[in-house]
Amino acid sequence: MKSKKYTPLALLSCLVPALCQAADSLEIQPEVTLDEVVVTAGRIAQPLKEQTISMTVISEQEIAISPARNVGELLAEKGVGSIKKYPGALTAVGIRGFKTATHGNDLKGHVLILLNGRRAGTGNLSKIITKNVERVEIIRGPGAVQYGSAAMGGVVNVITRKGSTTPSAQLQSRLGSYGYDENSIMASGAQENFDMSASFSRSSMDDYDTGDGERFYNSGFDHIDSYSVNAGYTFRDTQRIGVIYNRYYADKIGSPGYLSSNDLDNTKDSANHSIDLIYDGTSADRRHSWQLRSFSGRDKDSWFDPTASNASGWDNNIPARSRTEQDGAQAQLSMDFTTMSLTAGVDWLKYEIKNTWNPTRTEYENSAAFLLAKAKFMQERLIIDGGLRYDAFDVEVIEPAGNDEDDTNITSHVGLAWLVSDTLKLRAHYGEAFIMPGADELAADYFSTWGTHYVGNPELKPESSRTYEAGIDFSTNEITANVAYFYTRFKDKIESVASGADQSWDNVGRAELSGFEGEFSWDIGARFDWPWEVRPYANFVYLDRLEDSENDEDLKYISDWNGSVGLLATDYEGFSARFNVSYSGEQTIEDWESGAFPAPVIKKGGFVVADFSLSKKIVDLHTYGSFTLAGEVTNLFDRDYAYVKGYPMPGRSVFVTLTYDY
Repeated sequence: MKSKKYTPLALLSCLVPALCQAADSLEIQPEVTLDEVVVTAGRIAQPLKEQTISMTVISEQEIAISPARNVGELLAEKGVGSIKKYPGALTAVGIRGFKTATHGNDLKGHVLILLNGRRAGTGNLSKIITKNVERVEIIRGPGAVQYGSAAMGGVVNVITRKGSTTPSAQLQSRLGSYGYDENSIMASGAQENFDMSASFSRSSMDDYDTGDGERFYNSGFDHIDSYSVNAGYTFRDTQRIGVIYNRYYADKIGSPGYLSSNDLDNTKDSANHSIDLIYDGTSADRRHSWQLRSFSGRDKDSWFDPTASNASGWDNNIPARSRTEQDGAQAQLSMDFTTMSLTAGVDWLKYEIKNTWNPTRTEYENSAAFLLAKAKFMQERLIIDGGLRYDAFDVEVIEPAGNDEDDTNITSHVGLAWLVSDTLKLRAHYGEAFIMPGADELAADYFSTWGTHYVGNPELKPESSRTYEAGIDFSTNEITANVAYFYTRFKDKIESVASGADQSWDNVGRAELSGFEGEFSWDIGARFDWPWEVRPYANFVYLDRLEDSENDEDLKYISDWNGSVGLLATDYEGFSARFNVSYSGEQTIEDWESGAFPAPVIKKGGFVVADFSLSKKIVDLHTYGSFTLAGEVTNLFDRDYAYVKGYPMPGRSVFVTLTYDY
């Protein structure tokens, strides 16, 4: 797809009079305002209506009715962007043309994954199970001022539940196609000053059939365990000390390779765990708030490739391992002066990465300071925010012996929101982002096992981007809608290059990306005073420009269209149903499955996937709890589809879930 000429700001401005007229003509109750959802992905709690950036919030209700088992599946059905999903619990997501890191830690990704506001340490969204998740907040566009390196295309903040109200418990059992078996237990509640929400689940699955009915051998897994605990103690009514523990462990995940060269015995063990200690506080007059946090974690993958089945020809029966140790701390202070607020903070992060390949051990340390400011004018109808961040990096290749290099970076953003009315907001935003070079890219000096001399380039600059966007948000008690246009200039992509007889790295790439994105939902039940919520909805992302500026060609592995449409219905008394259709557009890809070298560049076609879920409370024992029965069908129309060529997803799958709530 070549660059197309648009005047997006003019197009958006044409919508303003129409929306204003629509807002005036609706019979709006006095209490109706723009969405009052409070979001925290921007480092501080703020009403969504005051945000100057594009944000998507996946609510607890949406998560509960969805058949998605992990955040990767949840984002795939939501249609937020390009998905890269393989058999064997491995999912990356792309937002505005940039992706998370598929394997290992998050240092080289271009979309950042957070757990409760700090780096998750992984780019694999399949490692984050949805069982104890309250909501998912997605910043569409750069979040580097808030979170530093890797937050270029967006930020996905996964927020776990806190205990509240009367203690409760839930037991759940789920059975499904291809031998899927999942059992879980959850508990939540608060008493006096103590609160807790916790969950544990274990699942297993056999090999599956594709939509064409062909068995994809070695595509199941022995078991996946997930633990999540969020507990805290509140004192003086305004201060809380909390601990959050998350653990994911997967044993013997099948690693089948391409269906056309199906490996029968390669497997992977995968794990991610972390613990956070958090102190939150607010002053008695509510004008000052603060947070102190320390966290540590580990992300680990081990690959096993026996030679009995060697479809790829690369198996050697020697295990390969990758492990990232993560330690970090955050501190921030916010001051609210009614029409102006300031947040200042510091971040510290250290990664130690160990591999069984070269380099086998590296370190990455990052210290940062940031300042965020927001001011309100015109009776709080005009909001201006901005931020500045300074990052200092120190990286080292330890084994084999290499060098120690350091670098610094400054990023900024500024945004504007105009609340035209209680239902209509116009917004604009400019944001910068960056990706720091890795330790090997800056500091390598070693010979690989096959004799190549790798030499780091200390003159490397960070990959960087500048993003401009403008949007319109519209919300009543019935309708929520938004549309935005964005334009990103990306430069200094870091790539491996030959340097004489050596192999090194250089800044070689430039690109331009732009497009439209939007969301819409309408509660028809509220419009007609029904005792039901009946809500059609739609989400879309269209990239009209995906251009490698240096090579004058399309960027690869990015869909031009992504989106979802659906219908949600609930009677508020234990019944809910949802029909969802997601679409992934065509991509330009390199066809490595062909076996040719270099791989030919081809077009991979788009596809549509539909899911249906139904839930009904079947027994109400009042003070002794209740039973709910749910049914789910994924890939409803049994389509043969693949997010990555050669790795088709399961055919039609049916699941039945029985839940006991007490």
